Amino acid sequence: MSAPFDQHFLVDKKAIERIAGIIRVGGRRVLEIGPGHGELTAALLGRGATVVAVEIDPHLAEGLAERFASEVAEGRLVVVRGNAVTCPLPAFDVVVSNLPYSASSRITFRLLELGFEEAVLMYQSEFAERMLAPAGTPGCGRLSVMVQTYCAARRVFDLPPQAFSPRPKVRSTVVHVVPRGPLFPIRDEALYARVVKALFSHRRKTVRNSLRSAGSMLEKDFVDHLLANLPEEILSARPEELYLEDFATIANMGKA
Repeated sequence: MSAPFDQHFLVDKKAIERIAGIIRVGGRRVLEIGPGHGELTAALLGRGATVVAVEIDPHLAEGLAERFASEVAEGRLVVVRGNAVTCPLPAFDVVVSNLPYSASSRITFRLLELGFEEAVLMYQSEFAERMLAPAGTPGCGRLSVMVQTYCAARRVFDLPPQAFSPRPKVRSTVVHVVPRGPLFPIRDEALYARVVKALFSHRRKTVRNSLRSAGSMLEKDFVDHLLANLPEEILSARPEELYLEDFATIANMGKA
């Protein structure tokens, strides 16, 4: 049976303290998504952070507000009741969160759009492996290319199912993400994102056939220009075989 709202609460106290201590949170405004009963929240507050806690479960949100009534009154904790995929988010500096597995991709893409100084995020291990898979390797995908285009990301440690209640059926991995500028110049970031999305919508096809199948994601004139001018080594490759520089090369041809 699935947990309500995809909730698996981290109960391993050593792991909670370890996560709270990966980056400096004192004096910073920390976004925590899915705080649950507030164990990580307490650790962050104890280290001097101001926490913005986004909780989808109204009962848990109410419990947080009651448990940390003093911190709420002092302005050190803001409890937002809503879905982190769509709800308005107050300003924040960094992110420290145990993300819900079912919304990890959508939340990660949203965080990339919003921007942050650094993030400590817990994912399902399989998801984290895909995110960290280097461009040009079979495991990479749209998420890994977009994350690695704009961030340096590293695995910090893994956690077994028994660290949670209820226990998930999978292992979890904590990842540290630090935004940086792209390694290769990108003239139009919105177009770059659409190119990556279009190519990985058909990851088993060659770039040539993926572009031909891009549909409304890319303008026909742009696709025709790419098919006529990209080198054969790119057109005949699969998206997962491309390096970050190749994606930038493709997108930058939109300004030719």
